[in-house]
Amino acid sequence: QVQLVESGGGLVQPGGSLNLSCAASGSIFRLNVMGWYRQAPGKQRELVANINSGGDTSYADSAKGRFTISRDNTKNTVYLQMNSLKPEDTAVYYCNYYKLIGIRTDYWGQGTQVTVSS
Repeated sequence: QVQLVESGGGLVQPGGSLNLSCAASGSIFRLNVMGWYRQAPGKQRELVANINSGGDTSYADSAKGRFTISRDNTKNTVYLQMNSLKPEDTAVYYCNYYKLIGIRTDYWGQGTQVTVSS
């Protein structure tokens, strides 16, 4: 089992910044992917960005140029630096983990609310 604990959400004005953190614990496999998804009211959960244990990253088009994902493998922690936030970024952000070997099993954090509003 893997546990994911997120922090860093909140209320921010348009154009502002937030930094999300997610710490993983438990049975962490060395080769893995950690990332962030988000779900706005009435919409499906969507990938925002992810990063594998080798440092390769992937971003949704909506996140490119504004968000930066990074990780600290020594702490099993992934970060999402969000800049130039827009009202449409408002959503619950979920941390995600899965290992790269074997059958994919997704683990999720409890979610952290990000609200962009003036």
